[in-house]
Amino acid sequence: MKEKILILEDEPNMRKTLSSILTEEGYISLETDKAKDGLKILSQENISLVVSDIKMPQMDGLQFLREVRSSGYDIPVILVTAYGSFDSAVEALRLGAYDYITKPFNPDAILYTIRRALEHRKLKEENIYLKEELEKKTGFEELVGDTKCMHEVYSLIEKVAESKVPVILRGESGTGKELVAHAIHKRSLRKDKNFVILNCGALPETLLESEIFGHEKGAFTGADKRKLGIFEIGDEGTIFLDEIGDLTLSIQMKLLRFLQSGEFIRVGGIAPIKVDVRIISATNQNLEKLIENNKFRSDLYYRINTVSINLPSLRERKDDIPLLIEHFLIKYSKEDNIPLKKISKEVYNVLYKYQWPGNVRELENLIRAVLVLSRGNIVNLQDLPAVIRQESVVTQEDGKNVSSSLEYSFKDIKEKAERDYLLSLLKKVEGNISKASKIAGFSRRHLYDKLKQYGIDPRQLKIEN
Repeated sequence: MKEKILILEDEPNMRKTLSSILTEEGYISLETDKAKDGLKILSQENISLVVSDIKMPQMDGLQFLREVRSSGYDIPVILVTAYGSFDSAVEALRLGAYDYITKPFNPDAILYTIRRALEHRKLKEENIYLKEELEKKTGFEELVGDTKCMHEVYSLIEKVAESKVPVILRGESGTGKELVAHAIHKRSLRKDKNFVILNCGALPETLLESEIFGHEKGAFTGADKRKLGIFEIGDEGTIFLDEIGDLTLSIQMKLLRFLQSGEFIRVGGIAPIKVDVRIISATNQNLEKLIENNKFRSDLYYRINTVSINLPSLRERKDDIPLLIEHFLIKYSKEDNIPLKKISKEVYNVLYKYQWPGNVRELENLIRAVLVLSRGNIVNLQDLPAVIRQESVVTQEDGKNVSSSLEYSFKDIKEKAERDYLLSLLKKVEGNISKASKIAGFSRRHLYDKLKQYGIDPRQLKIEN
């Protein structure tokens, strides 16, 4: 189906020239010399794009653009004028023009701009459709996935949401535990109250106790005023305790007392304070093993583990990768004010083969980076980091030869081998950094530098320091 382009130009010769250029290219051109007539055509025809002069009688191109946007038409508008100025260009773009060109123009140049604008519109429509379809399927906003294991997660969220039952979310780092906790809160009877997040592994014990329970003025050096803890801030709402396996035994005992009584005492205080909160906790650690090693209290474990929701790794739901990619493209093109882009088939293939040690969070960060750094409207293989491209290298043993290692530099292959070695070594020594550094012949500092270089997060690998 040929796309219709509206030409709004008061000079007959220019109007005829533009119409001829578009017709020869295979477009259908509709023409008028009055902006008001142009608005009428927009209401009657399925117009894909508008090319409008700026200087026109009665209503100029900028006024026309304002009317188009206020009327809700979300179509690209390219403004053309012989009276180009920086101020009018800035104003046109501010009002939502796709681009701004000056007369005289090269036919190839304006056709290139038109093709880019139409491609941008098509991408935008495809992504809006995909987002709408995805939300119809799941109804879980930022949680994206249509695989069986994700629908099991959605089902559990719906079942536990309206109760007060404690929930523990389990899974590797980057699988979306905070998003699940938020989804539970938004579907609960507490949705209009506070949702408070605390990362239990981010603070030392003294500060963590104050963060949880609050403190009185003068309770310790630097406590120059009373501070409310998360339980008071989250009263009648939901508390999300992330990385609960990192709590010290002392804090675990105080948390257990609160869960048993619903009361706590601020640091430096004497009066008990009663609140009503719903606890959702999360961990990427094996709590049962921590209990065996006397690092986690079994009585606290049973208090928080009434319902357990296991979040699958991205490796377990690779069929969701295309949906996730499209979701993050939409999200960050809007947040970072970057034109929407497409992902090439080759990139999709590489991202599908990659093992994603950082799970969805790693994929999200990658898409945001390539959206910013890639040139053009399509993300290609060269836009990906070397460590991910190398995962697509298939050896002769596979018998497939999809991608030869000769396509990569010696440095790339060396880095891949080094990264694979470190991952294997850490698994062999069960995450013991000291043992790993001795076997590798590295200092602990050098080993940490290597892990940082290759994007290996010790917490994701459950490494004990």
